[in-house]
Amino acid sequence: MVSLGVLFWIFIGIFALIGAIRGWAKEILVTFSVFMGIFSINILEDFVPAMATYLASTPVTTKVWMHSLVLTLMVFFGYQTPNIPRIAQDERFARDRLQDALLGFILGAFNGYLIFGSLWYFMHEANYPFALIMPPIAGTPAGDSALGMIPFLAPNWLISPMIYYAVAISFIFVLVVFI
Repeated sequence: MVSLGVLFWIFIGIFALIGAIRGWAKEILVTFSVFMGIFSINILEDFVPAMATYLASTPVTTKVWMHSLVLTLMVFFGYQTPNIPRIAQDERFARDRLQDALLGFILGAFNGYLIFGSLWYFMHEANYPFALIMPPIAGTPAGDSALGMIPFLAPNWLISPMIYYAVAISFIFVLVVFI
């Protein structure tokens, strides 16, 4: 059995390697898609009364699945970046430089933190409703380490108004750099 804390670091490593291969320009779009996913969840729960009522009256697993589905869809479309010839030919986005791979590695690791950390947070918030995934056991080294990471997961700090700032900065970045 693998601790969630160890699995968290494994996923960060995998996403970092993917980021190094893809480059920083594509990875930054994935980062922005995660921000948009968390923003969408926040908007649905806070400003759509029907959704808040529905989630309050259904089993806790429904909330985990809804959060995971919204985030996964946004991440999927973030990874499906278009191949725009104008951007691909621009030397700012060239993928053959070491600095592009290093920045892609860092952004990929950050994306792994955002994606897996958010999914972990959703399960923790619901008190680990799935039999396949056991909660970290307090009092054990692995359990204490995993429980110590939970306050630093993205949905803990990407709450209102921070998520609004993140989305605004994302849109400004896209307008200035990509267009």
